[in-house]
Amino acid sequence: MRTDPEVDGWFAELDHPLKDGMLLVRRIVLGVDPGVGECIKWKSPTFTFDGNIASIDPRTKRYANLMFHQGAALPGKHPTLEGGGGTVRYMRFADLEEVKEKRSDLERAIRAWIELRTLRQ
Repeated sequence: MRTDPEVDGWFAELDHPLKDGMLLVRRIVLGVDPGVGECIKWKSPTFTFDGNIASIDPRTKRYANLMFHQGAALPGKHPTLEGGGGTVRYMRFADLEEVKEKRSDLERAIRAWIELRTLRQ
């Protein structure tokens, strides 16, 4: 798993009650496929694969919040993604244990994005 030094620095500076959960989310997302990358966009860690997949949103302190930029377009069923708008979906984690519980759902959502982007090529 390759990490971006700018994202490493962002996490080093982060003061958030669910930082450990966010770090596990990061490890899971980056571990899905070697083509998944990360960077800082919109002042947040953003995961990429032929476009932006999702960003960690640190503004809320109640959840480790992962915003899927095009979550509504993901192929397949993703019951842990929340939101009813036309584009964005969220996966929220109340604590580290919930990240572990939802790991397969998170991996499935990342794979769905990869599949969507790969089919477009």
